[in-house]
Parts: sequence; structure tokens; C-alpha cells
Amino acid sequence: LCVVGETGCGKSTVARLVAGLLAPSAGEVRYAGARIDNQSRRDLAPLRRRMQMIFQNPYASLNPRMTIAQALEEPVRYHNPDLAPVDVRAKVLEVMQAVGVDPSWRDRYPHEFSGGQRQRIAIARALTVDPEFIIADEPLAALDVSIQAQVLNLMLEAKVARGLTYLFITHDLSVVQHFGTRVAVLYLGTVCELADTATLFAAPKHPYTRALLSAVPQM
Repeated sequence: LCVVGETGCGKSTVARLVAGLLAPSAGEVRYAGARIDNQSRRDLAPLRRRMQMIFQNPYASLNPRMTIAQALEEPVRYHNPDLAPVDVRAKVLEVMQAVGVDPSWRDRYPHEFSGGQRQRIAIARALTVDPEFIIADEPLAALDVSIQAQVLNLMLEAKVARGLTYLFITHDLSVVQHFGTRVAVLYLGTVCELADTATLFAAPKHPYTRALLSAVPQM
């Protein structure tokens, strides 16, 4: 599900509400049919493994004092306390190779990498705990256009290989057309249109959606 809309319409707020980083002032958040916004941190712990988040800024989402190995192994250890150290390392190595993160990077620090490399590391960190649902909050926004396609294709490959569901926050409609199955259009904090991708691009219903689509340059 891609969530689109202009800056300030509430896209990132929705992502943080679903992830449990913010508490809703009204309404409910439901996951797999069960309400989750009113649960304690302890009750939500098992859900954290099934639900992961990739943030917009790869320069801010990695701890600068942790090596790549430490950053990737930490969530595996937290969610699998009985796992032997050798198995933790094997799990991290498998995920690193799957997303194109060179295993020789293990002992290096985040400042030694480009934005695209850091975002690959952030995606690897999300995948280390085998989630079923990933919230991606504008994961391409801070990247060069040439790198955006690589990261987007990496996320698509992970979706197919691991059976993932994404809540993908973006303002780039060309990305939506390439990536999305369904699209929710946000306008001033409200969902003004919800449709499958082909239908939305072929026959947008809401005037705001039509305005958004008309603003996209056509080749």
C-alpha cells in the first residue's frame, strides 16, 4: 500500500502511528484484526519482530558509534535471546548478502558509507528479524535518482523472496506506479481516495488526486 500526498499532509504521522512511535489522539490502529494502539510495550514486544520500519534519512537512522555488525546483530539478539552467537552472525551474514551489503563492511562505521549504502544497511537491519510487514517512510527521499532505482528494486526483490507487505510512504508518483499494489491519497490529514494502482492512474476520482497526477511530467 503506497501512501501519497503533499508535504505536511500527515504521511509520516500515519507511519509512526502504525509503528507505535506515536499514540493516536483518536481512532484505532489494528494489525491482523487486533487492536494494537492500546497495548503495553511488553504486550507489543512479539509484534515488533513481525513489524519493522525503514526511515527516511539513512544518515540519521544508524547509530554512528556502532559498527555495521553491531547494528545488524543487535535486533537479532534482542528478538532471539536463546540464539548462539555463531547463529546470530550467520543470520546477519545471510541477510547482508541478500541485500548486496558486502560482508567485509562488518567492522566499519556508518560515516564510511554513502547514502545508498547506508539505506541498504538499514533495509538489512529491518530484514534480520524476518518481519512480515515493513513500514517504509520515504526511504528514497535522501538518495540520488540513480541510487533510488537500485534501492527500490532491492525492496521489490525482498518482497517477492520473503513474502513481505509494505506500507510505503512517498510523494513520488512514478515510484508508486512502479511499486504499489494499492494507493491511498492523503489530503490535509484525510484519506481522500483509496484504489488499486492501475485504477487510480487510469481514472482518478478525487479532484486532488487528479491535480497530483497532472503535475507529474510525462515523457
